[in-house]
Amino acid sequence: MNSPLARPRSAGPVFALLVNAFVWGVSWWPFRHLQAMGLHPLWATTLIYVLSAVAIVAWRPSSLRQVASQPALWLIFIASGTTNATFNWSVSIGDVVRVVLLFYLMPLWSLLLARVILKEKLTASAVVRVAMALAGAALVLSQGATAEGGAGAAHATLLPDVLALLGGFAFALNNVMLKRESGQPEQARALAMFLGGAVVAGITAACLSSAGTAGVQWPMAATSWLLPAFGLAIAFMASNLCLQYGAARLSAAATAVVMPCEVLFAALSSVWWGGATLHATVLAGGALILAATLASVLEKR
Repeated sequence: MNSPLARPRSAGPVFALLVNAFVWGVSWWPFRHLQAMGLHPLWATTLIYVLSAVAIVAWRPSSLRQVASQPALWLIFIASGTTNATFNWSVSIGDVVRVVLLFYLMPLWSLLLARVILKEKLTASAVVRVAMALAGAALVLSQGATAEGGAGAAHATLLPDVLALLGGFAFALNNVMLKRESGQPEQARALAMFLGGAVVAGITAACLSSAGTAGVQWPMAATSWLLPAFGLAIAFMASNLCLQYGAARLSAAATAVVMPCEVLFAALSSVWWGGATLHATVLAGGALILAATLASVLEKR
């Protein structure tokens, strides 16, 4: 009698994570179009999350006080902000599949963070999974070093690679903290994520702009990006609400196996819409990374 009733209850959080993975997996496309209109991904991220944060505060004014009074939510603030700023920037300037695969070393970071924060045991099989993920990352990274152009090509991929790795670590921290703070009000967790996305991206963009970095200046005269940016803000607000809903209700292992569906969405969209070519070395590295993720979930079960 328990089985038929248990499945529908677990479908909601899984579907929510799939929605989040889809939005993130195809987000490179609107971000690149906004960049072509003159709006840098960091400024686009700032605008998206300012609008999202305002919507949450208007809906639940008490959420601002809850975030301010709970130091644990500040870590979600920083982790979510770093995740969004680095991912949105890297996927706009780098090879989409490569960036997403490096980002999805996230299960490796989740394993280590869960050991420190959630006090989960680190087993011998977990060490094997870490080795698999690292080997996969090495294969993915090697594609840039051996591509046409040699050292020049490797240098050109350095920034998106570093951003993707940093974003994956921050995303792992965000998911572990969402699990640990699942007892906090949902609107407070959501606001912490949205405020983080706005503040971290905004400060980074402002610093780069003041330093004279090309392409990061705010497009004062252009307005063509307003409507698509608003639409993207709605999509990201929905996806992040889905993330904090699903991650707070599923185990870290279950979250880790659903979220890499983003790799599939990113790969298909980059081939269909962006004319990308999937190199065998990248595919082999991605297979190792995703196999490590799947092994993690199977062991938990």
